[in-house]
Amino acid sequence: MTYDEYVTQDAVGLAHLVAGGEVSPGELLEVALERAAAVNPRINAIVRDMPDEARAQGEAPPSEGPLSGVPFLLKDLSAYVAGTPTSAGSRLFRTAPAPADNAIVAAYRGAGLNLFGKTNTPEFGLEPVTEPELFGPCRNPWALDRTPGGSSGGAAAAVAAGIVPAAHASDGGGSIRIPASCCGLFGLKPSRGRVSMAPANEGWGGFSIQHVVSWTVRDSAVLLDIVSQPQPGDPYWAPPPDHPFAAEVGRPPGRLKIAFTREAIAGDHLDSACETAVLAAAKLCEDLGHTVEEITLGWDYAPVQEAGGLIIAANIAALLDNEARRRGAAIVRGEVEDMTLLMAERGKSVTAARYVQAIQTAHAFGRTAARAFLGFDILLTSTLGRPPVEIGWLRGGDPQAYMQRLLSFMPNTQPFNVSGQPAMTVPLAMSPEGLPIGIQFVGQPAGEGTLFRLAAQLEEAAPWRGRRPAL
Repeated sequence: MTYDEYVTQDAVGLAHLVAGGEVSPGELLEVALERAAAVNPRINAIVRDMPDEARAQGEAPPSEGPLSGVPFLLKDLSAYVAGTPTSAGSRLFRTAPAPADNAIVAAYRGAGLNLFGKTNTPEFGLEPVTEPELFGPCRNPWALDRTPGGSSGGAAAAVAAGIVPAAHASDGGGSIRIPASCCGLFGLKPSRGRVSMAPANEGWGGFSIQHVVSWTVRDSAVLLDIVSQPQPGDPYWAPPPDHPFAAEVGRPPGRLKIAFTREAIAGDHLDSACETAVLAAAKLCEDLGHTVEEITLGWDYAPVQEAGGLIIAANIAALLDNEARRRGAAIVRGEVEDMTLLMAERGKSVTAARYVQAIQTAHAFGRTAARAFLGFDILLTSTLGRPPVEIGWLRGGDPQAYMQRLLSFMPNTQPFNVSGQPAMTVPLAMSPEGLPIGIQFVGQPAGEGTLFRLAAQLEEAAPWRGRRPAL
């Protein structure tokens, strides 16, 4: 198989070719490895290679899994492969091998995916850009001076660059949707509890969830079916869907009630290109027969933002304390980045009562968001506050200036990690500079099926798969 043939297929398409005997898993893997060798030095998306085991799997007869033989990449955070380190973008864990596969990796293996590498991520997934000191910045295939977003920036860059059709990602404040938006991809954050974190504990007070970034809607749906496997003892549980998610792709969505807003929920305002994209997306939905209405949310999100930051900081403090206790020595400057240390110091100052109050604030916001959806099916917003920013743009200055830049870039994603609702970004627009702009669609709790039906309709009406960077 040539690369030009490979890149025309999504993961489902490649699996069909393997099942039909038209191509072998080994051939697919070699095409992916050759593409990675050609482009990864420029984008720095893959930071850990795992070719030996992948080649052994490629030489074996295909399994009966739904994506048997398809090359696949794991984010170097939250995906644990037996015997292989998961660095989480940090010097602290660079050489610490995992004792066993975790639940999501076991599910991917069971589906027949061929895991051949791990992708770049900011330290502990803490930023919406991917510029870890350990591995260096990941670059956007659409413009090498721009960020691919974060924290799943390496995953999105690898997919946009044509190394794989889909890649594992995770999202604790927008980390699937932000890089998917920056790289012109489809990215859905599932409902809280849809994908198990086993055997790890809850991610950031339940904010974090794992899934993928992909070129096509059907790949995302099939992969979500694969990993929606509740594990014993999971602290959260999402109701089983009425139909497999793959079966929702192509089903008519019906006439949906869609509310849209030009607000920047946690920021001041949207960049004009993002606001224009929101209006165009609303018009497209109206043209497709949906009832579309502009609304003002009017949420006072500042207390929720404060609570979310406190919860994440306390989790980072606990992470570092656990590692210090395990090894019998304190974590010192240089082992983790300065910003991580600052966040951990903040986390150590959090009392038990304050942590409980922060959790209560988060849960109260979830009820507020859920009540807002009683009058409509979908909320449409801009995914980001501005198109992909330059590498290094977020860094520098005092903490207050940093937070202002942060929220101007990602004002609309974290609220739905807090509420636990499913949310997707759809690559419907391009900036005047030729950079991707994603549109976020937020569903009702456990409403992934509705999102997949709408996404497939949008994919047919405004196809984006042929719009690829000229890397």
